[in-house]
Amino acid sequence: MTLLTRACTTMAAVLTAVACVGSSPGSAAGASSATAPPTTASSDARPAAPGLTGHRPCPGQPDVTCADLTVPLDRGGAVPGTLKLQAAVVGDADTPKGTLLFLTGGPGQPGVPFVPRIRARLPEALAQYRLVMIDQRGTGGAAVDCPALQQEVGSSDTVAPTAAAVTACADSLGRNRNFYTTADTVADLEDLRRALGVPSWTVDGVSYGTFTAAQYALTHPRRVRGLVLDSVVPLDGAGVLYEDSLGHSARVLRTACREQRCGFDPARDLAKVVRRDGNGVGVFNLLVIASIIDPKLDNPRFGILDALHASAGGDRSRLDALVTGFSGPSGESPADFSSGLHAATLCADSRWPWGDASAPVEGRERALKRAVQRIRPADVWPFERETAGGQGIPRTCLPWPASRPNRPAPGRTLTMPVLLLAGDRDLSTPVEWARRVAAATPKAELVVLEGVGHSTQSRSDAGARAAQEFLLR
Repeated sequence: MTLLTRACTTMAAVLTAVACVGSSPGSAAGASSATAPPTTASSDARPAAPGLTGHRPCPGQPDVTCADLTVPLDRGGAVPGTLKLQAAVVGDADTPKGTLLFLTGGPGQPGVPFVPRIRARLPEALAQYRLVMIDQRGTGGAAVDCPALQQEVGSSDTVAPTAAAVTACADSLGRNRNFYTTADTVADLEDLRRALGVPSWTVDGVSYGTFTAAQYALTHPRRVRGLVLDSVVPLDGAGVLYEDSLGHSARVLRTACREQRCGFDPARDLAKVVRRDGNGVGVFNLLVIASIIDPKLDNPRFGILDALHASAGGDRSRLDALVTGFSGPSGESPADFSSGLHAATLCADSRWPWGDASAPVEGRERALKRAVQRIRPADVWPFERETAGGQGIPRTCLPWPASRPNRPAPGRTLTMPVLLLAGDRDLSTPVEWARRVAAATPKAELVVLEGVGHSTQSRSDAGARAAQEFLLR
């Protein structure tokens, strides 16, 4: 493995959709065949009084208490079985500011392994709060495991999987694929609150965690004292064709060039390259990952601006190597990031050109092509609009079998105080998404962080500082 390939593999591992709080501190071995998380037979689909059991020190975190929350697989009661979700608790119930629930991203990322990271990033706030994190259903030690899909896409949204890997994953889950929606997770979080015995709490979410946090707050507004939404996904779901990110890439590239005094226009170079070579999806994936781990695009190991310029001039070797390296398998186990859970949740939750998740597979491709043709080329420039339909989000859910769609939250407006954090270089959850949510939220405060990419609390001191100031008010 060359230095470039090794570096790119490491960098690819940090990407999640609609992405995550940072690279996982550890991993567990995945199963050898596609499996759903184990379930236990149950005659009662909803325990009357949820509780935390099996209290113990968390692995590698002796001062953190881990315990298990048992929840029904199917909250409608038609399919028996339960799921055991691991939760971590740091601090006492009588902390001055109460309880802070911190939600990681993906969907597909566990929560418990990130407790040390969040404690290190928010120390002043967590001196006043009890911290709670949870491995959401289908993640962590009970992760959905789809080996072929895991190998092809890892934690990437934008790498396009094969239809065979997608359908193999869905087939392995069978009817259980209906029970990994965000609404199911919201119900799990309410069970967790009841098990902890707290009347209300503050919720902090990153990336997909912002969507989960907001859906919980819309469903249970009286239970949420305040929200931090970091790297914001819109309240009605991510834009599955990524038009905002595709168009925003020109500004990110030109800003980086101005800062580095590169002397050329990288956006025009990109436009030339993708139209000549048809590699828009690969280049977009490269830029999305770079916006997470190298938001200023100034890491000399990669030299993305120079590689684009050289490719536009005829020397494709450097850019092709970067695209290949960043599109390759990133090596996470399902316990680190479950691509199967990611697919099941994303396909259930999102708004698609063909309708919701219950739409038949036949006809989806035609609907997608019509939607792509309706995109104004200027809105996604320097990319071609075909990149919008070819990247991993729609290509994952095109072949996903008809399933139960996510139930929308009953509320439409977040009524509690909300801090929204956005990096101006983020191409995974572009700043425009945060601006839209802020405009529709009465008590919103939007902080746009210059020179910052995705997951601002984890990767930016300014993001962590803004979050702590809000949490300590």
